[in-house]
Amino acid sequence: MLLEEKTLSENVMFEGRIFTVRKDEVELPNGHKSIREVAYHNGGVCVAPLTADNELIMVRQFRYPYREVILELPAGKLEKDEDPYDAGMRELEEETGFVTDKMKSLGKFYPTPGYCSEIIHLYYADNLEFRKQRLDEDEFLNVERIKLEDAVRMVMNGEIKDGKTQTIVLKLALIKGVKI
Repeated sequence: MLLEEKTLSENVMFEGRIFTVRKDEVELPNGHKSIREVAYHNGGVCVAPLTADNELIMVRQFRYPYREVILELPAGKLEKDEDPYDAGMRELEEETGFVTDKMKSLGKFYPTPGYCSEIIHLYYADNLEFRKQRLDEDEFLNVERIKLEDAVRMVMNGEIKDGKTQTIVLKLALIKGVKI
């Protein structure tokens, strides 16, 4: 069965500094027409920094949409046409103060494919060296060290709610042979 939809028209409803919202008219595979409302986003990165002691360097910060403080791995949005690898290196240092000589890709994550174009690039970093945290002017967070085994438990019992963090923690646990 044919699954693809054909875009008939595009209408920008909102243009902000983080995303643009469009209301598009599409033709469905059966020939009928429908509307698709999509938030277009440059994408982001998320990095799992793991110390030699098997501790993840994580951040705890207030997330306005949920009105709560959550625990997550260092992450950030991509600037227009920014290389995801470079953005990951930047975010790692900015948020945690740690740097590495190399990151390994853990793939891509589509957080909300029903209405948003965002793709988050996932990375794993080891061989860490602490330099200096360089937070953005409007960024406030606490850095924490969490044993990988404890992070897995926290994902499984709902303490870690962030989807990109859950994905990386579980992927890394499988790579490192941690029992889930």
